[in-house]
Amino acid sequence: MGKLVSTVFVTLDGVYQAPGGPGEDPSGGFDQGGWSFPYGDDDFGRFIADVFSRAGAFLLGRRTYEIFSAYWPQVTDPADPVASRLNGLPKHVVSSTLTSPGWSGTTVVCGDLAREVTALKERTDGELQVHGSGALVRSLVDLRLLDTLHLLTFPVVLGAGRRLFVEGAVPTRFTHTAGRVTVSGVSIQSYDLSGRPEYGSYELPADA
Repeated sequence: MGKLVSTVFVTLDGVYQAPGGPGEDPSGGFDQGGWSFPYGDDDFGRFIADVFSRAGAFLLGRRTYEIFSAYWPQVTDPADPVASRLNGLPKHVVSSTLTSPGWSGTTVVCGDLAREVTALKERTDGELQVHGSGALVRSLVDLRLLDTLHLLTFPVVLGAGRRLFVEGAVPTRFTHTAGRVTVSGVSIQSYDLSGRPEYGSYELPADA
């Protein structure tokens, strides 16, 4: 069975919306798209290339799929570590309304998310990767289907935009497995999902 691995870019205040460009996703009046661009140094590029080298297939939310499908098919350099994988490997988009995806190699995932994603994991050779797709990532965490989260935190606060974890998320504990900071200050941290949180207290015992 393949691992389900998510890579998400967030700001210090947890915003994941439109990291790649001003027109990427202006929904909700968001006008700060492209906030990750100034931090795209060589360290960042090497990490992203390494992530994509392990991909066996992709699972995307509808919004991210539409953003990716409008851009990546136009990148035809076979040496591009991202485009070559996105264009060449199977892609699965979660949607209840999309019927005719135009990006070659795409299938639509509908119905019971837990059942469908479990089946995809079982038949994927390599990592089943989620990129962006914040709402989908939250659902996969809540369903305990996500194995690994690569969280890239950029040193910027936006004060607006869609946030990755919101009120009402299922309480979840993660185990830190790797981490580093790029030259430009992006914190790259990797976590495996580990179940529910554990709790304790720093209060002194009554007989201390």
